Amino acid sequence: MKQEFLLGNGAIALGLLEAGCQIMTSYPGTPSSEILPEVVRFSKAANLNTGIEWSINEKVAFDNAFAAAISGKRAACCMKMVGLNVAADSFMSAALAAKVGE
Repeated sequence: MKQEFLLGNGAIALGLLEAGCQIMTSYPGTPSSEILPEVVRFSKAANLNTGIEWSINEKVAFDNAFAAAISGKRAACCMKMVGLNVAADSFMSAALAAKVGE
């Protein structure tokens, strides 16, 4: 068994893949920038067919992960924050859609 020490973002990436994440999107920005490259590294090492995307902005990253999730894929999106940025509209709309679908 191979033992490896990981930083926090590497552990997040490994946890996402071990949880069955099939689609991973991200917009680069510290402190989350290292998560997607670690997903790529672990995905290649395990020969997984994980959809991976660097998105043009936070909104696109969130929208693509959300679309994958509502179509039945296990998806994750990482970025530095959701709040007063461009992903906030999509995030709030997704929350409303989830509430209506109950």
